[in-house]
Amino acid sequence: MELINDYLEEELSPDERTRFEEHLVYCDPCVNYVGQMRRTVELVGALREEYLDPVARDELMTAFRGWKAART
Repeated sequence: MELINDYLEEELSPDERTRFEEHLVYCDPCVNYVGQMRRTVELVGALREEYLDPVARDELMTAFRGWKAART
């Protein structure tokens, strides 16, 4: 999953990106997963803060902060 996240966030080196895209040519499960992740990002990006329950919002923000801290 980390590789796919890095791929979608364009954080792979050019060589890594090429190798991953070559893998996608013959790996339907990965193609499907990448498509699902792209759709998830698209849908989540359409959410507006006022639509979220305040408790859910706080839980998400805590999770994202933890995720971001772990990556740095």
